[in-house]
Amino acid sequence: MEVKEFFPFWDKLTKDQQDRMIQAAVQRKVPEGAVLHNGSADCLGLILVCGGQLRVYLVSPEGREITLYRLFERDICLLSASCMMRNIQFDVIVEAEKDSLVWIIPPEIYRGIMEQSAAAANYTNELMSQNFSEVMWVMEQIMWNSFDRRLADFLLEEGVLEGSDSLKITHERIANHLGSAREVVTRMLRYFQREGLVHLSRGEIQIVNKEGLQNI
Repeated sequence: MEVKEFFPFWDKLTKDQQDRMIQAAVQRKVPEGAVLHNGSADCLGLILVCGGQLRVYLVSPEGREITLYRLFERDICLLSASCMMRNIQFDVIVEAEKDSLVWIIPPEIYRGIMEQSAAAANYTNELMSQNFSEVMWVMEQIMWNSFDRRLADFLLEEGVLEGSDSLKITHERIANHLGSAREVVTRMLRYFQREGLVHLSRGEIQIVNKEGLQNI
């Protein structure tokens, strides 16, 4: 995918602005498990996902993780360039959940274009609002939804993403996504198994009753 395909305002940029964006963009292959961005001290820039799957998450002072959202083909990660936005800093981590291909646009280049182009600035504000909405949705789930609901929702979503009812994922990995402890995940999964919703084996969870999970 070309850089211009990511931006709906591309035709509203000048030729010079388009050239600056294209010339500054760097394409990277990111292997599964690699960290692209690590906290507000590392202002990587805009990440444009050409293919693969990225995870954006927070880490508590105690080391507990929670997934804010995932990024797929054609998605843009703005929080990895939050240094462009005045008074906004995010200590998020961005890692590749699968082998991925991305474009990276340096923050100073994109900031300069935003300052010159109202269309770019408006689009960036919309993108930031979407990111805030996704983060707030996660916070609401943690505050107001019981853990069994959150786990059931995660398993169903993971099944859709993988296109399979057989999920090769560890209890530790699920805990990292949901901001919980591995022991809590294990107890709830065993309860789901007793209820006939899933079947557990080493490193794998088989969904056997989607309707039951949906009812939760």
